[in-house]
Formats: sequence, C-alpha cells, structure tokens
Amino acid sequence: MDFRGANVIVTGGSSGIGKATAKLLAHYGASVFIIARDRGKLEQTVQEIEAERVSPDQQFGAFSADVRSYEEIEAAVAAIVEAGGLPHGLINSAGITCPGYFEDIPLDVCRNLMDVNYFGTLYAIRAVLPFLKERGGGFIANVCSGAGIVSYFGYSAYGASKFAVRGLSDALRDEFKPQSISVSVVFPPDTETPQYYFEQKLLPPETKAISGTVKPMSAEQVARDILQGVRRRKYLIMPGAKSQLMLRFFSIFGSLANWAKDHVVANDRTGRLLLKVLG
Repeated sequence: MDFRGANVIVTGGSSGIGKATAKLLAHYGASVFIIARDRGKLEQTVQEIEAERVSPDQQFGAFSADVRSYEEIEAAVAAIVEAGGLPHGLINSAGITCPGYFEDIPLDVCRNLMDVNYFGTLYAIRAVLPFLKERGGGFIANVCSGAGIVSYFGYSAYGASKFAVRGLSDALRDEFKPQSISVSVVFPPDTETPQYYFEQKLLPPETKAISGTVKPMSAEQVARDILQGVRRRKYLIMPGAKSQLMLRFFSIFGSLANWAKDHVVANDRTGRLLLKVLG
C-alpha cells in the first residue's frame, strides 16, 4: 500500500494518535480528511497537517461530527467524498477512557465509553464502506488498545468497549477480505496523548501498581507503526517491541498473567518483578 495520492479519513484526527497519524499520512503524500467534534482543534490541526504537505495535489479537510451519531458521521463522510473523491482508507482513532473501580463508574459513563469507542468505530465503518466498495477496495484500521487483549483492574468499562472493537474487527477482517478491503486492528500500549494524562488522575492505586513505571510511547511512534502495518496489510498491529512481548505473553499465558496481576494487587514483590520484566 502506497499512501502517496491516497485519500484517507481519520476519526479522532484532532488529537493524540489520530492527529499524529494524520500528519504522517500527509508527510507520506496522502490527502487527509479528519473528523472530530471540536471545531477549534480541527482548524488548528488542519494547519499542522498542511505543513506536512509534499505535493500540491494533496487535499486536506476537517469535518465536525460526533462519532456517537451515525447521522453526523454519515453526513461528514458524504461531504468528504464530495470534496476529495472516493476514499482509499479509514483510520478509526476516536476514543475515550475513564478508569476506576467498577462500582464507582457511573452507568452513563459506561454507556458513553461503548458509544464512542465501539459504536463510533462501527458507525464510521458503515458510513465509509459503500465508497470503499465503489472504489473496488481499500483499508480500514481500528485503533483498539492493549486493554482489548487483556483488561485488568480499573478498566472494566474501558476494556469492555475495546474488546468489542476487537470482536468487530475479527469478524470484518473475514467478511471484507473477499471484497479487497483489508482490516487492521491496532493495540497500542500506554501512549503520550491528552487521554493518557487525563486518565492518570483517575487510576486506582492498584492499577498504578500493575502499570508500574512503564514509559509511554510517543504518539508519533505509534503512528509510524500503524501505517507500516497498514502498508503491509497486517491484521494485528502491535506498536513497540515491548508491547508485542507483553501482549503476546498475556494472550498465551493467561493464567500466569492473572497470577502476576493478583500478586501486584496484593502488593507482592514477585508479581511486580514479573510485570516489570515484561513491561
């Protein structure tokens, strides 16, 4: 997959991983159209994306829409197609988090996490799909989370929404492949984004103990790994070498992983050492 000359839509494109990916796509020669809610951030981000231009033929645009509303996403995608032509791909990066103890997380927060993280992903795919089919193929990359492979203490609401994204991606990978539409699902580790710093204030102490002193990746490095994976049409994209090791460990050795987490929560040194080695 060569991004030069491609038209790519990025949800959550005004911040964090979405913003970093949109800028890198522009640097690679793509036309980039971002979707987010905040008009002020959208306008500022488009200027930053424009600064990465490598060809006068590239087009850039920002469209305000709430991913929780299918009608708004459908209208934004239609406007993008009218402005820039049929898309070659979609990167779903819109997402939120709100860690905490299960009984303390308000039910409306649980529902909002599902609405943004899961339904926001589903709605964008549903809106873009007819245009990818009309083009004859393309790609979809869903930014999930390490919590979409193994969720743990403090992430009951967030992890559930990201497991849903993983399940959706698994099914669509099989369903869309005969239509020449590749699907990727991305499992970034802790990443330096506004959401990351927001959630640090809400983490229960047990969650902080499990996370340890793992240094978050930069959004720019995650973006590079995402686009490298999409380029290779990889299904599972795991940014960062340590992330790959840790996620594969949790996937294969679930019982040992749970043992380690339990010992960390109980403030046991052995569990902390094992998670430190992995992270």
